[in-house]
Amino acid sequence: MASWFGSGLILRRIRGSDLGSGTLASFVTFPVAVWLGTYGIVAQLLATAVVLVLAVWSISALVAVEGDAGWIVIDEAAGTFIATISLGWGPGLVALAVFRAADIFKTAFPGVAHAERVPGAIGVSADDVVAGVYGLAAGLLAEAFLFPA
Repeated sequence: MASWFGSGLILRRIRGSDLGSGTLASFVTFPVAVWLGTYGIVAQLLATAVVLVLAVWSISALVAVEGDAGWIVIDEAAGTFIATISLGWGPGLVALAVFRAADIFKTAFPGVAHAERVPGAIGVSADDVVAGVYGLAAGLLAEAFLFPA
């Protein structure tokens, strides 16, 4: 579960490094997260809550041994779900890009690095929650100004 159905292990197997596994997991998650929007915002909120609970639960079993290992990417999946709530494909892509930027360049986005310092599984997931909120804000702005209905 922590590897988000194995997506966090793909790059290690291909090139021997986990670098980029969080982004790959976000790319795997993105179409599912946006597709859930066809069932309404309630479906997206429920899926987000379930993935976030699963993230904290699955990471808590590993954090003492593995720390925030690169292959543990369910937290990136949760952040992707947050970033795409209520958004379609176009604004969702903007949200995904900003979410990944906030997660990768934590110090450039206030609160992301601070959230990561929370101990344990909550801290491993918290930075992705905050980064996901940045992504959602950017996606909502893109929807309003770049993709008006």
